[in-house]
Amino acid sequence: MPLINTLVLITPGYFVVMAVSAKRRNAARRCSQWLLLAILSGVMLVWLLLWEKPDMANEVRQLPVSSEDIPFYQPQGRELELFEYAYGNQLPMLLKGPTGCGKTRFVEHMAARLGRPLYTVACHDDLTAADLVGRHLIGDGSTYWNDGPLTRAVREGAICYLDEVVEARKDTTVVLHPLSDNRRILPIERTGETLNAPPEFMLVVSYNPGYQNMLKGMKPSTRQRFVSMRFDFPDAQTEQTVIVRETGVDEELAGRLVRLAHSLRALKDHDLEESASTRLLIYTAQLMRDGFDAVEACRAALIEPLTDDEPTVDALMEVVLADFGD
Repeated sequence: MPLINTLVLITPGYFVVMAVSAKRRNAARRCSQWLLLAILSGVMLVWLLLWEKPDMANEVRQLPVSSEDIPFYQPQGRELELFEYAYGNQLPMLLKGPTGCGKTRFVEHMAARLGRPLYTVACHDDLTAADLVGRHLIGDGSTYWNDGPLTRAVREGAICYLDEVVEARKDTTVVLHPLSDNRRILPIERTGETLNAPPEFMLVVSYNPGYQNMLKGMKPSTRQRFVSMRFDFPDAQTEQTVIVRETGVDEELAGRLVRLAHSLRALKDHDLEESASTRLLIYTAQLMRDGFDAVEACRAALIEPLTDDEPTVDALMEVVLADFGD
């Protein structure tokens, strides 16, 4: 194509030169022929320039992102390299891990790192396939089609992140199947359209394996379509670094909160559905930073969110008092 473009670009000039030469020789008919060829080649040049106008919807773009614009994420292993490999090779990604361990922040970090738009959907019991793909709406006396977040992500070559995907209704996973195998297509039954996912599109889903049961779980036929990563709470030093970075508290206070979290996590199997998450530690540190009493902050942001059972709350507060009761 570059050679053809060059020839089309110089051809009108050549025809004009030949027309001038014919004029000087008093060859009027030949001059007219050269001028006609110059005009036609000029029209072809204009058409070629318009035809080759870049399609911004499908253009591969790595948007420049400064380090200040990228959400902070502290790696725990090689998750950054694995995600980048999956993105570069058009593989869907499944993230597994407990609530508040950093799955969503990781996806936000990677989307910014790769310079791609991010569509995040918090899945719930009433989420249907139409909520993801789109539906017809009524407005101005007529109906029109409105793309859902999954469809918009496919059209734009964005990253679509379905958080807690097992919470959604079962028909949603059927929509994901053709996007998560080698076909990489999104059939829209209501419009008869089939979208081919561009190379920049990536599907990422997550769930908490601790919540799975016979009624809410990911089928093996769905799970085996994804490259999977397992997340857990970071080690003590990493978690301390995250708390300091996110809240600005000193390392000594962050270290005390991490030790408290480890004590609480050791009690997870005793009437607690979830452990003290890194997210809750950050909330607690924020309250302490802004002047709240340490024990009050721990109760409000760390203990009460873990359970509604008052005797269990009282027992957990004994652990808090052992660390912050001075």
